[in-house]
Amino acid sequence: MLTTNATSLPFDVWLGAVRQTCGPFDSIPRDRRSFQGSVSKRCNGGIDIANIVTNAEKITSSHAQRCDEDRYCFLIVQKQGHATLVQDGTHITLRPGEMVLMDSIRACDIIPHGLIEHDSLHLSRREVAERFGNVAIPFMKITAGCASSQILQLVVNRMVTEPLAAAEEKERGISESLSALLPAIYQHQALSPAFLEQADGTLFICVQQFIDQHLHEDDIRPERLASAFHMSVRQLYRLFEQHGETVCRYVQRRRLARCAEELGSPILSRRSITQIAYKWGFTDSAHFSRSFKREFASSPREYRRTRLEHAA
Repeated sequence: MLTTNATSLPFDVWLGAVRQTCGPFDSIPRDRRSFQGSVSKRCNGGIDIANIVTNAEKITSSHAQRCDEDRYCFLIVQKQGHATLVQDGTHITLRPGEMVLMDSIRACDIIPHGLIEHDSLHLSRREVAERFGNVAIPFMKITAGCASSQILQLVVNRMVTEPLAAAEEKERGISESLSALLPAIYQHQALSPAFLEQADGTLFICVQQFIDQHLHEDDIRPERLASAFHMSVRQLYRLFEQHGETVCRYVQRRRLARCAEELGSPILSRRSITQIAYKWGFTDSAHFSRSFKREFASSPREYRRTRLEHAA
């Protein structure tokens, strides 16, 4: 069963769609009869985002294939499942919630561990290369170890979750802004001798990222989270307890935070409080109002009025 609402495509059709969307890739299916895969593309904030779902054995491209394919750098966000990405002899394993920067012009392999889903943001390769100057565009996992990476993750998580409300002239600057953050992230990680080891020790951050990327979905329950990260529900509870959190409380606080953002947005002033609450997973208006007031010491209606008056 696919992890998205898309209909599974036959392997050859799926591969053709991948090539049309992301460039000259080849792939090997484990078994054509049990193959699952879908491809879709959308534009958000002026950036093309390809959504790829597959259980193929491998997705690959050679340098000869990609030498003329210099339009994009891929900022890949792992949404479901685990995958190993290989470029320049470096292996990076992505868990749900993690992301990696990959140069489109160099040979690469993507090895799914079962059924996976990822979103690939297509950044202008020219913009990224200009930001790095004389340094080759690195193949790197984006860790949360510095302010630049935290800002990038915040923006990217928002982009893969919902459409950005931005004017066209502002949209053109989003790609430039993301590209500008990448060299600072690279320098921070390069200065830390053990940054790759540290990246593998950020399970709690990965789970948080996964929650933020799927916050608008109904079934963000402990059972789904535990399954996504190959752990028991008890291990998941223990992970959050180590950080002074509970799973359900964290999910609710993040949902309330997104509701508060939309309630305070002049752009969304005509959207009803109930619509906003339902969008972010609340199905009972009274429960939402009580929870919101506990979190922000104000009812949703009072909070919206105060914020909109301040904005005006």
